[in-house]
Amino acid sequence: MYVEEVPDMVTTIRTDSSNTRFQELVTALDAEMAVRDGEDHAFYAPFNKTDNMKFVVLACKGEEAVGCGALREHSGKVMEVKRMFVPLQHRGKGIASVVLLELEKWAREMHYEQCILETGANLPEAIQLNTKNKYVVIPNYGPYANKANSICFGKQL
Repeated sequence: MYVEEVPDMVTTIRTDSSNTRFQELVTALDAEMAVRDGEDHAFYAPFNKTDNMKFVVLACKGEEAVGCGALREHSGKVMEVKRMFVPLQHRGKGIASVVLLELEKWAREMHYEQCILETGANLPEAIQLNTKNKYVVIPNYGPYANKANSICFGKQL
């Protein structure tokens, strides 16, 4: 396990999907997305499974997990960012950017050249996060190719 101190007393931890704090955050994420996605939630759920994810980053304040994200190999030199989440009470503090930057750093260390991700058009805060971190809109890929509610982003590492 790799641990790094970051500003504002947030620590990032590299782990995998067996981590119970990650599983708790993903449960909260899924509950929020079930409401926000509405009838589209059933479409997205199969693409958000966390079984056997090898590359998970947790942001923690002390023992409390305050954010998470993961990487999944997409193809060749491309990693897909998955399961980004910060609980409501911790939003607006830069935690999601800390997680995203740590995921990018990890991908670079493994010699990946690009990160891609999908988010929903109904998630303006996620769109803002991606734009702030220099992600650009790319053509929708894979299962999101014909999904009007999906916006896909990419960033060269």
